[in-house]
Amino acid sequence: MQDNRKSVIEALLLASEKPLPLEQIRLALDDLDANETRKLIEELKSEFEQAGRGIRIAEIAGGFQMSTAAEFAPFLKKLFKGRHIERLSKPALETLAIIAYKQPLTRNEIELLRNVNVDGVMKSLLDKNLIRIAGRKKAPGRPCVYGTTRQFLEHFGLKSLEDLPKIEEFAAMAQKNDLVDIELEEEKIAEGSNELEKTAQ
Repeated sequence: MQDNRKSVIEALLLASEKPLPLEQIRLALDDLDANETRKLIEELKSEFEQAGRGIRIAEIAGGFQMSTAAEFAPFLKKLFKGRHIERLSKPALETLAIIAYKQPLTRNEIELLRNVNVDGVMKSLLDKNLIRIAGRKKAPGRPCVYGTTRQFLEHFGLKSLEDLPKIEEFAAMAQKNDLVDIELEEEKIAEGSNELEKTAQ
């Protein structure tokens, strides 16, 4: 009998709108061993890359997802020219970067880093489900602390927070993922981080 498991995985990934966890793929393959399932995914991923296919398989946000190969981005931009893309503003990107790299943070700590009121920006990021309330700080008033979401990982094509690039690479990654078309002021974030550390001492 022909082994069609890789074809099944390909179909599953193509049909899924979100990154598909290994466990779900494994169960769809009649409870196939997790290591064997991952091996099949890696083989399929290598086959796509070696054949120069337009599709790639990436491990993102705790799951696997099909995406277009980066080198074909110029052609996709031509195809979707005129399509409305909601981009992040510069203040929103700076705030998101601060949260991503320094989480968990309270709203006051974020404002200390940015040196401006962030109410509107925070609401926008919450509405886009890029950040979430991650708990409460053990401090007077028990203020909420904020962190990034799984959707944040999906938007930026990250496997986990450990895969966050250097701050100066963050804006380039955002631009690549059609989230922003401005440059990130990484020096401002770094300076603000030092201020935050001083207040915490």
